[in-house]
Amino acid sequence: MNFDSVDAITISAAVREGKVSAVEVTKAALARIATRNHLFNCFTAITAETALTDAARIDREITQGNNPGTLAGVPFAVKNLFDIAGLTTLAGSKINADNPAATQDATAIAKLKQAGAVLVGALNMDEYAYGFVTENSHYGATHNPHDLQRVAGGSSGGSAAAVAAGLVPLTLGSDTNGSIRVPAALCGVFGLKPTYGRLSRAGVALFSSSFDHIGPFARSVQDIATVFDVLQGEDDRDPICTKRPPELVLPQLKQDISDIRIAIAADYFTKGAEPEALAAVQKVADALNVTEYVTIPEAHRARAAAFVITASEGANLHLDKLRRQSPPKVSRPQDFDPATRDRFLAGALIPSSWYLQAQRFRKWYRDRVREVFQNVDVILAPTTPISAPLIGQQTMILDGEEILVRPHLGLFTQPLSFIGLPVLSVPIQRPNALPLGVQLIAAPYNEALILRVAAALEVKGVVSAPIV
Repeated sequence: MNFDSVDAITISAAVREGKVSAVEVTKAALARIATRNHLFNCFTAITAETALTDAARIDREITQGNNPGTLAGVPFAVKNLFDIAGLTTLAGSKINADNPAATQDATAIAKLKQAGAVLVGALNMDEYAYGFVTENSHYGATHNPHDLQRVAGGSSGGSAAAVAAGLVPLTLGSDTNGSIRVPAALCGVFGLKPTYGRLSRAGVALFSSSFDHIGPFARSVQDIATVFDVLQGEDDRDPICTKRPPELVLPQLKQDISDIRIAIAADYFTKGAEPEALAAVQKVADALNVTEYVTIPEAHRARAAAFVITASEGANLHLDKLRRQSPPKVSRPQDFDPATRDRFLAGALIPSSWYLQAQRFRKWYRDRVREVFQNVDVILAPTTPISAPLIGQQTMILDGEEILVRPHLGLFTQPLSFIGLPVLSVPIQRPNALPLGVQLIAAPYNEALILRVAAALEVKGVVSAPIV
């Protein structure tokens, strides 16, 4: 079996049926990482010893006739802001490298391990998850597997690129303003940002607590649904984690979608994008026979308010390290990535009245979007306005105007994160072209709807995530 080109479910079935051992699968993944990671710079740490120990335990479970779990023997990796027992949680920062090692795994890691998945390492990211490009000044840029001269997106760039490159079939990332969806689109893989609070963030270094989500990357809808089902459930370690009982979505994937009302996001989501990004949305709409448009009101103000809140909350988490008058062992302004430091400093200067007004607008906006979903179930929109820019590229031209690359990669993702909607970025089939993604958006707790639509598109061959 060529393990770099098969999905997680296929690997797990082969392991559980005894066609291959978990140790063999793990060794193959570690070998791929050892020989190919230097091309992409996805990994910041590799947990080979514990991975092989865990794989051997899974093989023993199978030999003894026990159920090893839904993801038996499947290698996975996580963004380096997830706590991994025995490793220091970097969150992309040089400063955090001085911290002690984590004493226990993040809840999401523990759940995947309980399902039989094998953790093989930690992945590169933008410092403190503040960025859309994963051009980390401390640990290097992650390169897009489709074109090594281009960014992988961010802040979960290592997570998306590792899946796109076939190093591992599954990864976890985090999404504040688009940090799962942007890299998923630019690297041509599936990336799910669930409903805010749907999955536990316990053991995850936060950027902006009222925005932060965790979610999976994979090369198939079935894999995304499987991981989502495994990760569901309340968690007392995360106070915002939902108390709602899990709703398994994997059994629903093959259901007919004729009952799902689908529309295209108009106005804001049709402006400021390259024609190819809008054509990707139209390709999905045509495949689904969708002709209706809906307007998400005041999306541009939602994006502006998202900037205010995330910058303010993010800066507040790091004030002591930013202050020069803090104790010497605490004050570390010189050790930030300069771009991150400048954004945090700007966030620290935001007046409290602005923050409060942004939060008031947030409630109003949530109510207006709830009204939109009374008439539609799933909305289509571009994930990014362009395909992956070059590493180091500072500006781009959109609608005849020169604008900054980094903040504008989240042009279409931020208004949706702002109120915690579930969104799946699906990779559009574009032979001989750089990847692009389309967002499938639903009302809170309707992940099943967007995954059902994605599964139908996958069957039609409209969306796919080929190995580079």
